[in-house]
Amino acid sequence: MASLISQDIWKTWETHGHTEFVKLLAGWIGSNCSSLPSIDSKELSRAIYEFFWQAIRGGIKKDLVLSAIGDILVLHGDLASVTLDVLNVIDHETLVNDNNDERQRLCSMLKELENWLSDALIKERLEIDTLQDCSLLKTKKIFYTRFIKVKTKLFYKQQKFNLLREESEGYAKLITELNQEIDDSITPLYILQVIQSLIGCFNLDPNRVLDVIMESFECRPQLHSRLFVPLIRSYMSDSLTLCEVLGFKFTSYDPSSTPRSLFVITALLLQHGVIRLDDIYRWLTPKDSEIEESAAKELADAKEYSRRMNIISVPKEDEKIEELVEERAPYNQKFGLCEALLSVGAWEQASTLLKRHPEFFVTSYRPISSSICKLVDYVIEPVYRKRCCISPKLPGKPVLAVGAWNFPKAAKEMRELRDAAFPMLLSLGPHLYNDPVLLHKLIRLCNTALDDCGLNSSKKVQHDMDSLYFDVLTLFDVVILPSLALMESNCCVAEEIWNVLKKLPYEHRYRLYGLWKNDTFQSHALLIRRKVDCVKRIKYIMKRVSKDNVKPTGRVLGKLSHSCPGFLFDYILSQIQIYDNLIGPVVDSLKYLTNLSYDVLGYCVLEALSNPDKERTNHDGTTISMWLTALSAFCGAIYKKYNMDLTGLLQYVANQLKAQKSLDLLILQEMVHKMGGIEASEEMTKEHMEAMQGGELLRAEAAHFGQVRVTKKAAQRLKETLLEHNLAIPLCLLIAQQRNCVVYRETQNNHLKLVGKLYDQCQDTLVQLGTFLALNMSVDDYVRRLPQLGSLLSDYHIHADVAFFLARPMFAHSINSKYDELRRAEKNSKNLLPAQKTQKYLEAVRLVMTPICESVRPLCAPRVWEDLSPQFFATFWSLTVYDLSVPSTAYEREVQRLKLAIQQTNENRDLPASKRKKELDRCTALMDKLLEEEKKQKDHNERIMARLTQEKDGWFLCRAAKLAKTETITQFLQLCLFPRCVFTAIDALFCARFVQLMHNLKTPNFSTLICYDRIFCDITYTVTSCTENEANRYGRFLCAMLETVMHWHSSKKIFDEECANYPGFVTKFRVGNQPSETNDHVDFENYRHVVHKWHHKIAKALVVCLESKDYVQIRNALIVLIRILPFFPVITPLGSVIDRHVESVRNEQKDKRQDLSAMAISYSGQLKNKKASMIPEYDFHLVNRKPVTKTAPQSAHPPAGTTNAVTQPENGVSKHDGVNGVDKTSTNPQDTPSSTQSESQSSTPVTAGINKEMKKELRETNKVKEKEKDRHKDVIEKREETSDRSREKRTKERKEDREDRPHSGKVDREDEWTERDRESYNGSNVEATDPDRVDTKRRKTDANLTTKSRPSSPERERRLEKAERKERRNVQETEEERRERKGERKRDRLLEDALMDVKRRKEDEREKVRSPRHGNGSPSDGNGDRRGHNRESPLSREASDRSFERADRPERARRSTDSKRR
Repeated sequence: MASLISQDIWKTWETHGHTEFVKLLAGWIGSNCSSLPSIDSKELSRAIYEFFWQAIRGGIKKDLVLSAIGDILVLHGDLASVTLDVLNVIDHETLVNDNNDERQRLCSMLKELENWLSDALIKERLEIDTLQDCSLLKTKKIFYTRFIKVKTKLFYKQQKFNLLREESEGYAKLITELNQEIDDSITPLYILQVIQSLIGCFNLDPNRVLDVIMESFECRPQLHSRLFVPLIRSYMSDSLTLCEVLGFKFTSYDPSSTPRSLFVITALLLQHGVIRLDDIYRWLTPKDSEIEESAAKELADAKEYSRRMNIISVPKEDEKIEELVEERAPYNQKFGLCEALLSVGAWEQASTLLKRHPEFFVTSYRPISSSICKLVDYVIEPVYRKRCCISPKLPGKPVLAVGAWNFPKAAKEMRELRDAAFPMLLSLGPHLYNDPVLLHKLIRLCNTALDDCGLNSSKKVQHDMDSLYFDVLTLFDVVILPSLALMESNCCVAEEIWNVLKKLPYEHRYRLYGLWKNDTFQSHALLIRRKVDCVKRIKYIMKRVSKDNVKPTGRVLGKLSHSCPGFLFDYILSQIQIYDNLIGPVVDSLKYLTNLSYDVLGYCVLEALSNPDKERTNHDGTTISMWLTALSAFCGAIYKKYNMDLTGLLQYVANQLKAQKSLDLLILQEMVHKMGGIEASEEMTKEHMEAMQGGELLRAEAAHFGQVRVTKKAAQRLKETLLEHNLAIPLCLLIAQQRNCVVYRETQNNHLKLVGKLYDQCQDTLVQLGTFLALNMSVDDYVRRLPQLGSLLSDYHIHADVAFFLARPMFAHSINSKYDELRRAEKNSKNLLPAQKTQKYLEAVRLVMTPICESVRPLCAPRVWEDLSPQFFATFWSLTVYDLSVPSTAYEREVQRLKLAIQQTNENRDLPASKRKKELDRCTALMDKLLEEEKKQKDHNERIMARLTQEKDGWFLCRAAKLAKTETITQFLQLCLFPRCVFTAIDALFCARFVQLMHNLKTPNFSTLICYDRIFCDITYTVTSCTENEANRYGRFLCAMLETVMHWHSSKKIFDEECANYPGFVTKFRVGNQPSETNDHVDFENYRHVVHKWHHKIAKALVVCLESKDYVQIRNALIVLIRILPFFPVITPLGSVIDRHVESVRNEQKDKRQDLSAMAISYSGQLKNKKASMIPEYDFHLVNRKPVTKTAPQSAHPPAGTTNAVTQPENGVSKHDGVNGVDKTSTNPQDTPSSTQSESQSSTPVTAGINKEMKKELRETNKVKEKEKDRHKDVIEKREETSDRSREKRTKERKEDREDRPHSGKVDREDEWTERDRESYNGSNVEATDPDRVDTKRRKTDANLTTKSRPSSPERERRLEKAERKERRNVQETEEERRERKGERKRDRLLEDALMDVKRRKEDEREKVRSPRHGNGSPSDGNGDRRGHNRESPLSREASDRSFERADRPERARRSTDSKRR
């Protein structure tokens, strides 16, 4: 062993080592210690041991040793004993070593120590032989003899005791006296005198007499206050002696078998103050440390049990963990005393004892918890009878306490419970579950306490010191809810608890649920095991949930949710976040829950949504996480189906918006969709859009295209929650403000796709919520809650589109109210003429809208209102599509549906008569309401038209003629049209309708042509800046605008009726009020040129977007293309260009962006279906062509520029017949663009500018045609193949028809020609202006019909069969074969074109020879040129080409077959 003292001390002992050694010992001992410290005793003995060995071995001189011993012994009184113990050890070591020198030095030293140590102490500690060697004993033999005698006397000699001195008769009399019948004459003083007489008479031992008194007390504890306690206090005043007697009795019993009577008398003595708890507590077993170890071990075992539950594979040796529930610490004496104290009502002493042990560990033993329950029941009984009795006729069973002396005072008022009962309940904790009756009483008392708190309708707490509000919250947190968790599926208790909790605000309820679920189950071993068992059961059930076993699964889930709803819903929600297909079965299976469970479910949903550890976007940062989407869908479904509190979830969404986080708007969107039936979808069909233009009833019946069934109860609950907690309008305003935060603050570092999605989510949710509030709130309530328009714009900084969207219902209500007021103010109000009613309505509009017009002035600079009047701005934003038109088709369709339903109901004989009558009444009433609503909307529409007609003259305040083209249209587009057309799909339709309406109203200073030109000319930036949903709406807007444009383009008659002589088509804007002339308007042919330019501009802009490689531009371009597909493209070259670029996008994005590739595939398929209806460019408008020479090259491949060229008239314009809805018209010199050059200098030559642009566009078109000639030919060939197959099919059908019905000559052919003419030219009769063309086409048609009317020959049959086989073969051929056949067909086509060109020139020469005007040698005038041109128009050549192709088709088929074989 290493030396404790440094060698330097021994070496320098004479100088300073002695002093250092003494200081070292003094430091170990300590100056203030009365006894040697136990920590340093070993070091102290070791130091003294080394010191003496140094002295024995000569390291220190003898005289120095003795002086040092003197210094050491004075340090502490116990050092003498320690020193002798050390010398005794050294004595034995020297005897063993057989070293005489060391032995002699030790003996010499011991002899000198006699002066420092007492003789008795030396003789007590040292051996007799050592004392003899040191000469400390005179005679060894005499000393040894005395030692033997003393030892024998102490340990072996028995003391003499006279047992017969105490007579048993005395104890018999004592027992008799103590156990006699006690009456009023027997008092404790009398018994004490008897006991004293017996002790004196029979010489009894007083301690044994006390023990006999205790035994008698145990037999009759009920006499404690009357007899035994005063007797014991008088007999033995020393409490320590009493505790020693009781302690001897406790120690004589086994801790687990101590009689209860002993605990009772001890408790009674403690209760009466005869003894003190600290005096008796030290006699009880086990020690407190052992109890704490047992509690810690029980908690550790429970946590281990919980940990191993999550292990997938559990070893066999771990199966014994299941048995740990029974391995608890035995019931000991301390717990028995606590139970006895509680049973006698000694709560103060019992609470002191409970505080000495771990929390709720003592009360986990059922006898103790039952005793506390009885005590609490006794305390609360009076106030419960007084305040919570169900009925005076049902008094109930009274609660009586055994030995009520010194019991806690029973509470008679509610405020007394705070001191009397609540401390007992808090010490009881979750173990109140042992007494369900007491738990019911406590819950009802809490309910009464909350009623006394005076909670108002908003559930705000009144601050009152006497209020028990927070005491009730503490009881629910510590006692009631944990006790519910330990009960087995008691739904009655759960409902009682909910009757109390529903009065609390949701913040306090959710706080209680959070503590219950997250904290309570972590601190108690019993609750931890309960949690583990519940989770096991939940996992077992969730593995078997499906739509086929909803009922049995729901019942089991309901039972589990009664006690432990938190863990159940946590696990269910975790599964839903992973597997969203569980939402339906889980929602259906939760119908057996209690109201408390539904409320806890709402908290668990909110907790899952606010989990900060989960990412709300996917790893790519472009989409919202699946777990958030699934939870949002679950919220919408669960809150719709069950009556759950919505306040917490809605407030959470509002708080997230305040924090500028809009991802959680998905929750609100789903809830409004599911509960309110307001859908936010862009995929609306034409029928749905029509229905959305009608009244509320039509929209409710026909405009909802989803599968969501609207329930009035769910919508009512959502509305009431929003209004009750004042969340309706604040949510709308927060969402409106968040739209800008999404772009500029919230998503600065996010992907642009996510930014657009969040913006669309804000917009859609705003529209949903605003529509829901407008439909479900009363108009008066809506007007009262919504701020004024000026306040929305200035105070809340809401944009005009949102402000007017929210305020529109308020405008309509105000106008109608004012109209009714003005109408009733008239004396003869019932007999007013329609004109008078209209005048009253216009007056109401003026009164209501004038303040609105003034409130919008601060929105823009004063210069803006010089061009655009505030009245027009307010009118545009305040109207809806409902005001502009009546969807008669939609009303008629819905009425027909109801008539069909009535007919089917009448024919259904299986339906009971009562149900049939009910259904018929419903359909009839609904049909009548629809008709009435249609009539009402028509009347409203007439009033709106009168209003607009009156206002239109003041809409555009033109300052100069040129401004009509510049500032006015720009302001209109910027402030009105563009913001609203992307707001909603209905607003997009409204914008298109409103522009058309302004045109139809002949609005002064408004140019329809320039407005359309500004909209169509460059849409690149507009498409690029749109989000996905905005692109859908913008596409709808463009589609509606194109529909109007193409409607005017379809026929000159329509154009003349709807556009000619309209101010919107004026090409020269004159100063002042000068009337416009006839040639100031755009004619039909120039309009067709402009429409062609617009189509070209749209195609060019969309191609730029498709080629940009940017995700947003490509996506938006595809969306717009899909939306405008009915009216664009209609020109074959533009369709080919767009098809090629879409195909390029499809191939490029196939492996990069699957969504773009899928969108491109979808559009490409739709475009291919539309190609058959596309028309060439020369059929769309008049095309300028270059003249060609009469000589043509004779080679097989002529130059490309001469393939389709013909001799042009002098004016350089080629006129074409219209197809695909485009009319055939003739062109005169006044209709050409050059006719606008001779206008006065005071007008603006807009037409000249348009012609200039048209020439530029024509040059660009020619370049495109040259570059894409081959691709254009391919498209033509495909179209020709399609037309060939269709023609063959029609030929076959006509042949079959001829076999059934014979044809008769010229009349039938004339009828057939008329039918074909109607189909081809859409009912146009402009052909009458050109008789040469009519005769030519009729001759060709008659020839064709005559040929087709002939009987079929075998050769024609074989040709038809061959064509059918070819068609089937084309379907089955591979891509490579198709390309080869395509190239072969292209070469054949070139050869055929050359031959056709030669043939046409020969026919031209023959026609000139046959012409009488040329035969006379007179020169050809202009009319002749035009007549020749008409005969050789492209349509005529196309007819000739088709006849040539029919004649040459067998030869071409043969060549194609040979090519394939090669």
